[in-house]
Amino acid sequence: MTTIGQAIVQQLEARGVEIVFGIPGVHTVELYRGLASSNIRHVTARHEQGAGFMADGYARISGKPGVAFVITGPGLTNILTPMGQARADSIPILVISAVNKQSSLGRGLGHLHELPDQQAMAAKVALSSQKILNQQDLVPALDSAFEVFARQRGGPVHIEIPTDVFAKPFTNTGNKPASPAPTKPVPDHDIEAISKLLASSKRPLILAGGGARQAETALTSLAEKLDAPVIQTINARGLMHGHPLCVPASASLKAVRQLISKADVTLAFGTELGPTDYDMYQRGGIPELPNLIRIDICREQLARHPATHSVCAKVEDILPLLLNALGPNVKSASGREQARKTRQAAIGELAPDMLKHLHLLETIRNLIPGAILIGDSTQPVYSGNLYYDHDRPGGWFNAASGYGALGYAIPAAIGAALAEPTATVICLTGDGGAQFSLTELMTAVDEKLSILFIVFNNNGYGEIENTMAAAGINVVGCDPSPPDFALIAAACGICYKKCQMTPDALARAISDTDLHNGPTMIEIAANCLTTPELL
Repeated sequence: MTTIGQAIVQQLEARGVEIVFGIPGVHTVELYRGLASSNIRHVTARHEQGAGFMADGYARISGKPGVAFVITGPGLTNILTPMGQARADSIPILVISAVNKQSSLGRGLGHLHELPDQQAMAAKVALSSQKILNQQDLVPALDSAFEVFARQRGGPVHIEIPTDVFAKPFTNTGNKPASPAPTKPVPDHDIEAISKLLASSKRPLILAGGGARQAETALTSLAEKLDAPVIQTINARGLMHGHPLCVPASASLKAVRQLISKADVTLAFGTELGPTDYDMYQRGGIPELPNLIRIDICREQLARHPATHSVCAKVEDILPLLLNALGPNVKSASGREQARKTRQAAIGELAPDMLKHLHLLETIRNLIPGAILIGDSTQPVYSGNLYYDHDRPGGWFNAASGYGALGYAIPAAIGAALAEPTATVICLTGDGGAQFSLTELMTAVDEKLSILFIVFNNNGYGEIENTMAAAGINVVGCDPSPPDFALIAAACGICYKKCQMTPDALARAISDTDLHNGPTMIEIAANCLTTPELL
């Protein structure tokens, strides 16, 4: 007899799921019954928050939904933070949780892991939440989840199953997983109207968001045809690396905002136009965008900002249509010169410490080209989010914007390494953020993942300390003592080096490190005054 718990695993496998992240518990043992006989790999996190961030990192690199199994109560509440991060960044993750048996729900009887209404809580964070009560619910619930992943804005989807439902029999009806509904074609008149507006523009501009990550070739061709500078949000970094039209700088910087304000037509591709990308310094919102053209997969997002033309579709589906409609003519709009001046002025806005951080990032990129660089909320990442030109599409992402969850980088790097085993994966975290998820280092050890963990140690919450001081507030709570990272690495059985905060010292540390023999750690001693650069 096949149980519903086993059938869930079979259905996930039929939908192409290769890895699930989780921690088994007494309320999910029946969900695990089918794993041993499947081809799905289970990766055991040390905390459900870690499992969620692993699913996030896996999804960003693989392009497929990350899947996590969690228990009732604390398992689900622990993964709510990763669900929030995934929702903010439009990352597809599927969280499958247990819930107490049906007869106890909402009654407050004091059962293990009991919550008043677990599903309602999850539904506030998830794009959707469904409960499976019998075998008839199972396939439609999964079909619905994967339809969301295929056709809508990415984000977390939640499915829960009462503990007394897992062991119920499941009769195989022979139904195959439903294929996602076909994409509706974009009306020709929309493409024609947009192309006419672009053809008449004198100063076109492109705003590229995370939704453009899969469209680098077409994006580059369109930018060149229009001679339009391309401003990248944080989640678009890595596109058009080194291209003269690329502006890998935050739209919150004055120079970039000036460039935006001068455009007569603005194309916004896959960006929600949110304040962490466009108004970090609270300068009055986004500059006015006359003749705004928006392409986004999410109708709700399109409705939040008025536009001259809005098209609900994937960016990678629309750009070839626009290129074809525009024809062979190439515009001459001095876009390259505008982009060059903006890049130069944007770098000029960076404080001296930020420039030091930028040089560290460029050292990593130049020594390890094509790496996936995943960041936490730490000072070099904040600086990189303001200005940094990565060399791999989708290869720069972090939790220092949007939802802004600390502790993201270590587990997300694990998910990314599992998604792309041939890539070099680098985790850049601070001593504060690392302490949220240090235990997940052992997951990297268990999975034999060759991740380079770089810990920027400034002995506390340096960014928050600076913010407090700038606001005239006596600094409180920003000096948590970091652990001895050499001992942490030794306890985990991973190679460790320590260096000062200079590009040359970091370069030597990286060059002396075997990046292909399991996880390694380099600690950057940001406040160290010791003379030797390699410590």
